[in-house]
Amino acid sequence: MKHRTSFFQTQSKIIPGVALSLGVAVPAWLMGKHIPIVGGAVFAIVLGLIVGSFFRPERCITGIKFTGKKILQYSIILLGFEMQIRKVLEVGSQSLFVMLFTVSAAFITAWIMYRVLRVKGKQAVLIGVGTCICGGSAIAATAPVIDAGDEDIAQSISTIFLFNIIAVFVFPATGRLLGLSDEGFGLWAGTAVNDTSSVVATAAAWSEVAENNTALSLATIVKLTRTLLIIPITVALAIYTARRGNASTGRFSIVKIFPWFVLYFVLAALINSFVALPPELPHFLSQCGKFMIVMAMAAIGLSTNLKNLIAGGRRPIILGLVCWSAVATVSLAVQYLSGTL
Repeated sequence: MKHRTSFFQTQSKIIPGVALSLGVAVPAWLMGKHIPIVGGAVFAIVLGLIVGSFFRPERCITGIKFTGKKILQYSIILLGFEMQIRKVLEVGSQSLFVMLFTVSAAFITAWIMYRVLRVKGKQAVLIGVGTCICGGSAIAATAPVIDAGDEDIAQSISTIFLFNIIAVFVFPATGRLLGLSDEGFGLWAGTAVNDTSSVVATAAAWSEVAENNTALSLATIVKLTRTLLIIPITVALAIYTARRGNASTGRFSIVKIFPWFVLYFVLAALINSFVALPPELPHFLSQCGKFMIVMAMAAIGLSTNLKNLIAGGRRPIILGLVCWSAVATVSLAVQYLSGTL
């Protein structure tokens, strides 16, 4: 009985925020269908920002956070039901070559700009990790390893978050201007956009215009492969910090930082590859996943305070901008030189 009471208490905290996110997502989804060149995900962020500026009750905060993180992860798992495991493994392995350069570019740029701008060392590390791996999740995993303070974490996440929002608007337009193919854009978005939420939103906006799922599928696979890099990089930082005599490395745990939803995505692809599902089911699940992406973007818009994003000073923002630009440019350059663009 006690567990049942606890369950209902948890659900009652989540429901108001999920309902608000759903209320924003529905018109955004419909607007995206009518104006695919913009897309439902972009409309969701914009409407979320507008609604959140005037109406964001305290009782909705927990559910909004749940939607922006957990429902996004569920949406990615559902996308796996429309993918073949052979393609997942093939794209994931091929993208590692590009990632080698983009990760190197992020860390080298962060180190150079840290010296030039005199940003706090821990902020530079967190912004570099957030740019090259998976945004806020990477920052949250790395922060205890390097013993970063709350101010460092907040400023780093705000900086990454700012460029997540910008990416959703800038990347599809830039990709069309550059004449990228669906495959080229999917790989670019998957390797150069910071956070998982922004990657899927950016790729979804492109795919709505293209009227196919190529860019969304590729970007999702590439991003999930990139997310796994959080493990070796965090381990390396833990070893480095331990060698410097920092006792806080005892808080490091692979189990806690591992992105378990990636395994469920792979499991969904395995099921679709080897189980005889009804033909309509994978498409239906994928469409549900796409709508849940719009819900997650609505939640991100609702939870965003633009004033707070830019309140922490110019230097971290400049550092984030330069790192982000370096990663985006290097990703395109490597694709071009390797003939995969």
